[in-house]
Amino acid sequence: MSTPASREPIFPFRTVVLGALIPAFIFSTGIGAMIPVLASFSVERGATIALAGVIAAMLPIGQIVADLPAGALASRIGDRRAMLIAGACAAAGFLAAGFAPSLLTLGAAIFLVGAANAVFHLARHSYLTEVTNPLQRARVLSTLGGVHRIGQFAGPFLGAALTLGGDLRWVFGLAAVTSLAAVATVFTARAAKGEDDPDQRTRRAGTPPVRLKQVLRDYRHLLLTLGMCGMFVGAIRGAKQQVLPLWGEYIGLDPTTISLIYGISSGIDMLLFYPAGKVMDSFGRLWVGVPAMLALGAAMAMVPLSSTAAQLAVVGIFMGFANGMGSGIMMTISSDIAPAEARPQFLGAWRVLTDIGIGLGPLTLAAGAALGSLAIGVLIAASYGPMGAAIMQRWLPRYSDHANRSTRRRAGITR
Repeated sequence: MSTPASREPIFPFRTVVLGALIPAFIFSTGIGAMIPVLASFSVERGATIALAGVIAAMLPIGQIVADLPAGALASRIGDRRAMLIAGACAAAGFLAAGFAPSLLTLGAAIFLVGAANAVFHLARHSYLTEVTNPLQRARVLSTLGGVHRIGQFAGPFLGAALTLGGDLRWVFGLAAVTSLAAVATVFTARAAKGEDDPDQRTRRAGTPPVRLKQVLRDYRHLLLTLGMCGMFVGAIRGAKQQVLPLWGEYIGLDPTTISLIYGISSGIDMLLFYPAGKVMDSFGRLWVGVPAMLALGAAMAMVPLSSTAAQLAVVGIFMGFANGMGSGIMMTISSDIAPAEARPQFLGAWRVLTDIGIGLGPLTLAAGAALGSLAIGVLIAASYGPMGAAIMQRWLPRYSDHANRSTRRRAGITR
């Protein structure tokens, strides 16, 4: 007889904490250190503000390109091996970026980091979806989102300390070290039984292996409706990653100040992940998703009103609070509706849409700058939040039918 969900530990140490959360935190620390200095690093090497935005967009573009292969890879070789490969590739990408002889090489290296990031995090998402009780899913996945935020909080402060020496390449060296540390953590953690068996999920479901083409065909309407919510949420979050560094550069702040402002915003962001998951598990996904996206859109619309470091810091705090409200929302929704027999492939397709959005966000900012008004680009990016909230409100109740009805009713994700 299975243990009631209320008596099961929410965070088993071996399978959840050591197997997923700690490596995700370490890996995200390196990403968090790099993001705030990437625009300044690009400008230092001769890029314009617009071109710096394009180079920054290579991170999500690399994720987009790798999303579908990431799902296939995780399904074929297992989550743990996929993470090991991804972490090693990320370390190589960070080192290549730090010593890039040209802007083209820099963009290619950031692209590689983005591709490795896609594999690393999709594998953890799929794994946690499988091993976590559905009634506790939002808390676990929001915590996964939370440890990413904690890493992105710690990373900028570590990066800011390194920039005091005047050489931004040290930040990329730090990111390479954290990637290798994440690999070491995954390698030393004992794998859950059957985790690396590529056919475990399909055997348990009693069905033959599912091809990616079949997943895309069977779930195309869901991906083209509710999946659009994931794209717009990804777009405003992608813009959020770059709007503070780019606007800080635009108003003349130095890299250390920009990193500190970014870190403060990330610190506020990381405080709300567990309360967000608790609300989702208790009352439903809409209670978190809709207000979070509306608030994030409003916060971003305030960025062009700032002209000093203090004003930008206040806006960054509001932005961090709004984004923290929605911690884990997209991972939880996609896990709710993912078919058990083809979970990695479906999550890979879902992440293509969210990562297209993440790439669209910085490109929106870059387009505004290229056309002579970064502020207009920021305001367009701000509109993605309300658009995502509207689609979520319209389609999430309908597509909750893709999850088990009794589980949905107990988990609070129905109307």
